[in-house]
Amino acid sequence: MAGLGRGSKIFQQNLKITQLGKRGQIDEAIKVFNRITHPNTVTYNSMISAYSKNGRIYDARKVFDKMRLKNLVSWNTMINGYLFNGQVNEACELFDKMPERDHFTYALMITCFARNGALEKARDVFESFPDKSNVACWNAMLTGCAKAGRLNDARQLFDEMPEKNLVSWNSMLSGYTQNGEMKFGLKFFEEMEEKDVVSWNLLLDGFIEVGDLDSAKEVFAKVPYPNVVSRVTMLSGFARYGMILEAERIFDQMQEKNEVAWNAMLAAYVQNGKIDMAASLFNRMSQRSAVAYTTMIDGYVRAGKLKEARDLLDNVPYKNVGARTAMISGYVQNNRVDEARWIFDRTATRDVICWNTMIAGYAQCGRIDEAFDLFKKMEPKSIVVWNTMIAGYAQVGQMGKALEMFEKMGERNVISWNSLISGYTQNGFYIDALKHFIMMSRDGKKPDQSTFASALSSCSNLAAEHMGKQLHQVVIKSGYVKNLSACNALIFMYAKCGNIFDAEKMFEDVENADIISWNSLLAGYALNGYGKEAVKLFDEMEEKEVVPDEVTFVSVLSACKHAGLSNAGANLFEHMTKKYSINPSPEHYACMVDLLGRAGRLEEAFLLIKEMKTKVTAEMWGALFGACRMHNNLKIAGCAIEKLLELEPHTSTNLVVLSNMYAELRRWGDVERVRETIKKSGAGRLPGCSWIEDRKQFLVFLCSDDISAQAAENFNVLLPLSAQMMDMCHMPATTSFGLDLDS
Repeated sequence: MAGLGRGSKIFQQNLKITQLGKRGQIDEAIKVFNRITHPNTVTYNSMISAYSKNGRIYDARKVFDKMRLKNLVSWNTMINGYLFNGQVNEACELFDKMPERDHFTYALMITCFARNGALEKARDVFESFPDKSNVACWNAMLTGCAKAGRLNDARQLFDEMPEKNLVSWNSMLSGYTQNGEMKFGLKFFEEMEEKDVVSWNLLLDGFIEVGDLDSAKEVFAKVPYPNVVSRVTMLSGFARYGMILEAERIFDQMQEKNEVAWNAMLAAYVQNGKIDMAASLFNRMSQRSAVAYTTMIDGYVRAGKLKEARDLLDNVPYKNVGARTAMISGYVQNNRVDEARWIFDRTATRDVICWNTMIAGYAQCGRIDEAFDLFKKMEPKSIVVWNTMIAGYAQVGQMGKALEMFEKMGERNVISWNSLISGYTQNGFYIDALKHFIMMSRDGKKPDQSTFASALSSCSNLAAEHMGKQLHQVVIKSGYVKNLSACNALIFMYAKCGNIFDAEKMFEDVENADIISWNSLLAGYALNGYGKEAVKLFDEMEEKEVVPDEVTFVSVLSACKHAGLSNAGANLFEHMTKKYSINPSPEHYACMVDLLGRAGRLEEAFLLIKEMKTKVTAEMWGALFGACRMHNNLKIAGCAIEKLLELEPHTSTNLVVLSNMYAELRRWGDVERVRETIKKSGAGRLPGCSWIEDRKQFLVFLCSDDISAQAAENFNVLLPLSAQMMDMCHMPATTSFGLDLDS
């Protein structure tokens, strides 16, 4: 009897470890495990599983290695733990060492490879399984193909299966619904020989995922015996699309509400910003799981109520990494990184998400050295945190470090490549960005909309239309031609390259143009001097009730200044402040100063600068100075140059221009005085640089670079062209091409 009592007790303790592990209460699970004097194999297996599910895979392996007697379940549990934590190589290594394997082991490995996109390896494991009649392995392979979007391969497997069960049918149905192929999914559903509530729920979830709520409601009404999952799926669907009253109606109609239902309704309130209603529901909950606490803390964080979030965290009855991570995220989002670190340091058990959140917090705030210190301590390092560090170094302009991280990481995904490519683009290394775009394809990674947006942006900045057109074809072949971010990048690329016709055509083909689409075409008009077209497009924007933003007005004002539309620009500037209540930024003021200056309204431009409430920038004084140069107004030019020298004491370009202005008026004494000022200031100039795309190559030209054999020939062509332009009043009669005559 004593033996039976001891057996019953250890059974209860093993069950307790499993339950605590599922709830995320790993510290409590450890206490129960340590109190067991005679642990059996089940005890060890339960603890391995608990550690694995809470991200402590190294601790799980220590327990596994301590076991004197390992059964097949022990090996499978440890492999499953590795797979759960994304450590595929370790899982494979253990798989090779196994003394025996069952169908569950093979199914695990097939699932593992398939989830990580290694379908060929999954197929190798599938082919090596001796029992080809085992339906579980067929289902694992089928599910892998379906989740990877290879629906034709999945359907071929399904048709070849020697035996099918309900899981097989549901796996194929899931492939259709999860990939948004609802037409095929519905047809397959109608052909199913046998259906259960899972089948109905898959169809229901599929319609919700594609945003077809009407069809989802029809399916929900037809489910023969809806379960909690059916109702929670429909509830969550309503919540996702902001239909909170319909979500509440389903919740209230549920006779039996389990933990999942309560948490789903709580999440619905949080997602829709109903924080007070979420708090009321949370207080009504008889049992609050770790998920409920985490959701509620996240809700307070979203609402900016950090004090309430922190108070709730302090009252969580057990240590939970999810709740603490939500609090860390809240502090990070509000730039309170040191407080986030305080919580992080006092979190005994940290999972991958907790580490990633804290490291990302430092990176986003530009504290990249502190991010790197934490990164070195993190074990194991997830692919997410490697990507975070690459993006962090790119954000602070350290592309050498970003590349070093990229080269050191083992496995790379699309986000890894995107982080590097976008980093190069944002920091002005456009050719490097395009080079790595090509390398990405060679590495077998398929570009997504973010990759295309960065690569096209680089083409825009290089004015490399030939390469941009090639990318356009790749966008079409990759199926992203309808993607809004890719379309916007194409509009801007064509516009920046001077091809307004194709930019307009791209804009017309966009189905749901957003503000970025309109701004991209407006910026194209501005860059290419199409002032009237820009004003017309702006009017069309207002007719279609698209609300302009700050960027819109920068573009349209810039277009007006290039086209000499001073009155239209002044009206738009007034329109911006009075109708749309947009406070003018330094960029807007600079546009207006330039616009008035170009029109010869120099006194108005000068007065605008003197009366503005925002900080006057060098760009504004530079615009005024440029206008003075155009209209030979030395009085205001002198005032502008004084201000420019205060703001940019080491920039000699403006002094050179002033010297040229004096030279044109033959005031040689003033010319000498300005040149002496340049020499005394010690202001050095980086050589001007231009480039052109010719025959798929970039030709780069530096100012004063006369070492080329063709330099003299080039200047012989340019000099008469310059003279003709001066005669036709297309450019002011200034000294040569910015050549340093002294040298």
